[in-house]
Amino acid sequence: MTTYSMLDAMMASHTEPLPIEKRMFQLQVMWDSLDRLQTAPNPTKDDWKAVANAINMMEALRDLGAVEDPDNAIDDAKQAMGTAGIRSLDGKPIRLDGRGLTLIRGILEDYCDALEALPARTVISAHRYAEKRIGAILKGKKRQTDVSVK
Repeated sequence: MTTYSMLDAMMASHTEPLPIEKRMFQLQVMWDSLDRLQTAPNPTKDDWKAVANAINMMEALRDLGAVEDPDNAIDDAKQAMGTAGIRSLDGKPIRLDGRGLTLIRGILEDYCDALEALPARTVISAHRYAEKRIGAILKGKKRQTDVSVK
């Protein structure tokens, strides 16, 4: 199952960003989840997933050439999320270290800027790309920089 169809991508504006309601919903979930990862006594896997999804979207936008990542911050943020996920497998709360939190906060701020600036068609295409990449990872088709927590 995918969030957006090929038709959704084709029909999306190639000049205007996603409607403000869709952007604000995505961003609110993302920021609330990051806040819980930072402060809640026991952040949930859903919190981890919401933040990871935003990072996956930035990776997709980078892979599609819509954003740049000259310092590989996206891959570093993925590693930080992997480390936080592994903590939960050890029975500890899902937590980010200071460096990871700083990296991820920067990536999420960049994602906010991207959602505001990029055309809806580009964002929807990246969303479809990210879902396909996640499906490939789950089928064992990983790239060297892919991180998964079992």
